[in-house]
Amino acid sequence: MILSDADILDRLADGDLVIEPLADVDQQVQPASVDLRLGERFLEFQRTNIPCIHPTEADEVGEYVTETTVSEGDEFILHPGDFVLGTTTERVEIPDDLVAHVEGRSSLGRLAIVVHATAGLCDPGYHGQITLELSNLGTAPVALSPGMRVSQLTFTELKSPADRPYGAERGSKYQDQDGPQASRIGSDPEFDGGDDGDGGDGGGVEP
Repeated sequence: MILSDADILDRLADGDLVIEPLADVDQQVQPASVDLRLGERFLEFQRTNIPCIHPTEADEVGEYVTETTVSEGDEFILHPGDFVLGTTTERVEIPDDLVAHVEGRSSLGRLAIVVHATAGLCDPGYHGQITLELSNLGTAPVALSPGMRVSQLTFTELKSPADRPYGAERGSKYQDQDGPQASRIGSDPEFDGGDDGDGGDGGGVEP
């Protein structure tokens, strides 16, 4: 069952679903979703001399990713073909009986802006800001302003609460993330023998 605006407001009032700061409830809570705003921090992928990205080599991240902060009121220009990681302003806490889906706003989609590549799932139990995978599929640069509503969350109620929700007990690698986070795929158990156990990414989030 997908939650309606009334369901979302009830869950927010109960406190088991958390979205904060929710600056304007009337504007952000839609009929079956909640609009989230763009944060100020971005991770930009640089063109470098490395032959390729090795997902399992965490030490390489600093060679091809740089962080940029854009104050509210200023603009981040997303050029055609560019891919950057952004973040939501809001921090969310998803209860164990809900799963949240990260979606793009249609008004930005009509400008060829995509807000996630694959990580469109916030698992039950996820806490933190949501990393956005921003791409410009169009032919003209688009100015993105921190504070603008850039994505939306829909919520689906599970048939039963998750037995093993996202979090520290299952070694979820993006729990409580603050700002955009680069890939941590190198900590997956098939690469390092660890016990990551995630099934999703937590929020724009892969756990």
